[in-house]
Amino acid sequence: MALDKNFDAAEAEARLYAAWEDAGAFKAGANASRSETFSVMIPPPNVTGSLHMGHAFNNTLQDILVRWHRMRGFDTLWQPGQDHAGIATQMVVERELAKDGKRRTDFTRDEFTAKVWEQKQKSGGTIIGQLKRLGTSLDWSRNAFTMSGAPGAPAGEEGNFHDAVIKVFVDMYNKGLIYRGKRLVNWDPHFETAISDLEVESTEVDGHMWHFKYPLADGATYTYVEKDEDGNVTLTEERDYIAIATTRPETMLGDGAVAVHTSDERYAPIVGKLCEIPVGPKAQRRRIPIITDEYPDKNFGSGAVKITGAHDFNDYGVAKRNNIPLYALMDTRGAMRADGLPYDAAAFRAQAIAEGRENAPADATEINLVPEEYRGLDRFEARTRVIEDITAEGLAVMVPSTDPRLGKPIKAPLAPEEGGEERDETLVPLVEPKKIMQPFGDRSKVVIEPMLTDQWFVETAKIVQPAIDAVRNGDVKILPEQDKKVYFHWLENIEPWCISRQLWWGHQIPVWFDDEGKEYCAATEAEAQAMAPGKTLKRDADVLDTWFSSGLWPIGTLGWPEDTEELQKYFPTSVLITGFDIIFFWVARMMMMQYAVVDQKPFDTVYVHALVRDEKGKKMSKSLGNVLDPLDLIDEYGADAVRFTLTAMAAMGRDLKLSTARIAGYRNFGTKLWNAHRFAEMNGVFEDSVPSVTYTSHADVNHTLNKWIIGETARVREEVDVALDNYRFNDAANALYAFVWGKVCDWYVELSKPL
Repeated sequence: MALDKNFDAAEAEARLYAAWEDAGAFKAGANASRSETFSVMIPPPNVTGSLHMGHAFNNTLQDILVRWHRMRGFDTLWQPGQDHAGIATQMVVERELAKDGKRRTDFTRDEFTAKVWEQKQKSGGTIIGQLKRLGTSLDWSRNAFTMSGAPGAPAGEEGNFHDAVIKVFVDMYNKGLIYRGKRLVNWDPHFETAISDLEVESTEVDGHMWHFKYPLADGATYTYVEKDEDGNVTLTEERDYIAIATTRPETMLGDGAVAVHTSDERYAPIVGKLCEIPVGPKAQRRRIPIITDEYPDKNFGSGAVKITGAHDFNDYGVAKRNNIPLYALMDTRGAMRADGLPYDAAAFRAQAIAEGRENAPADATEINLVPEEYRGLDRFEARTRVIEDITAEGLAVMVPSTDPRLGKPIKAPLAPEEGGEERDETLVPLVEPKKIMQPFGDRSKVVIEPMLTDQWFVETAKIVQPAIDAVRNGDVKILPEQDKKVYFHWLENIEPWCISRQLWWGHQIPVWFDDEGKEYCAATEAEAQAMAPGKTLKRDADVLDTWFSSGLWPIGTLGWPEDTEELQKYFPTSVLITGFDIIFFWVARMMMMQYAVVDQKPFDTVYVHALVRDEKGKKMSKSLGNVLDPLDLIDEYGADAVRFTLTAMAAMGRDLKLSTARIAGYRNFGTKLWNAHRFAEMNGVFEDSVPSVTYTSHADVNHTLNKWIIGETARVREEVDVALDNYRFNDAANALYAFVWGKVCDWYVELSKPL
């Protein structure tokens, strides 16, 4: 068909994509003429999500590699699919229910999950349509979903991914690789669930550091001495307290110790002694030990830190090293606990533990050390009350109002000799204004609370080594090279992986409990019941972290645990293309899980791309108003222009600074190519075209001009092949740009015209 004068991207892209799909051009094995395979698994987007610039960039790079291998005759598979995205999807449904004044708890679990499936079927096709709009050549006939085949799944959601996930859990549990325990986790008080580090956004906010006195027990005193860098004494005074500084006074109620650095001479006389927590009823004021540890910084604040192991990750480590009890203060909503024994009884027991008269229980969280007057308060309201009560009792550290640590101290009046009245050295509580990094839930936007809760964990230390060795010995390549250091650092310092979430949407943990709390792990309730004849069992209500199921993505999408033809042919996969922000959360876990389950690497190469930022290099965010929507850009400039721009800027290891001006420029490049084709068409180059102008014939392949352009074409083809083989996407794009514009259009076309 003759080309129109102007290229209509919207019309052409839709028409061509439909034709490709009708022809089966994207199906696994299409156009295969050689035995080599090339397989890629799409990083599954959230099922209720929408295409953003990161998706557009990531999928453009994948599509380039897939099309490049397919056109050269490789047996190619690009596997599509979506992640069930537990907390994100559940949040969408809960918001829909809230519009009708309803809550999740107004429904049974089965009723609620049925509504989630309805939402999935209603909106799940959005991201698929958007990926098609981008032009991705995925094999949509194989579209996968990380919850396919789960109980309650409606017609059309068949599959065995759920069965694969459950099988892996049961097998790992039976091998001692999965266990239930109490550890500190990121807790979202809004959703009332543990969340992963990836779901925590640390934001710098204006905060405060309050300084308080912890009186020494029984009125004891010591000589406090400060020295300068040269060892000269700068301060000597008798003290009956040790001072600490904290940004979270409400957690003082759960302190188990005060820690100082092992080499801090200032506090050497009182190490091993007891001090009083300066809050709570006077008659039951708790005493806690002063201990040494490597964690405190002698040069920060007073050098002494309160240890609340149940509500701070650093404190948790100190408490575990020093056998300090962990006292939980808050409930799942972030309010101060109101359960358990009366405070006086709880405090009496905690005191006996601190003084060594009673052994600490295996689970000290059963002891509620929140005084009655604070029970049930929101944590931030409790903070205000604690500060007021400590200050009223005279146990806040006081400083002159002119102290520079106050941020904006009250200006001192002139002294009498300077013509003023006598100086007013008013003492005020030492409260330092501080910029602090505050953790927020990325979806709830509430402050995350470190919480000590019962969760399920993978014993990662037992399965991590093959993932380390595979990269170290070159069996799996990570590009760029510098990202290997980050990968190794994370895996070599890995912590147990919390895989449980307190949600309703997801793979429910296949463990049942009897009335005595004994665990029975099985793939089905019938199997669990067979393990406990005559006993009443109750299933664990938690679901699995989505990273657990997506960690099985490479094998789960190919039919495992069945030994399918696709699994034999396309696994291990060829390359994973992913952003560096999830290298720990997804890449490392896929490596560990595939080795743990099938003892094979999941992919040959990991290509880690950078972020797409705005034209000034800032991260795109709604709050800054600098978000570029790829669908808007495709509507305005066409998918080719957007894709070519992203590719031309995809220098390895460097963030993209994206601007609409660059996209417009590459749209002009597309127009240049279009016009060159029309020029050829008008000159009868194509079989069905009729020349509109008669030019001197250069049809002879041996014509000097033709020999030159053929040589240039061969050269640029080789240049592009080398670039793509080395994941130098920008070099490939720039080589094509220079060839089409500089060689074909500026020289070959122009020299083909009559003088």
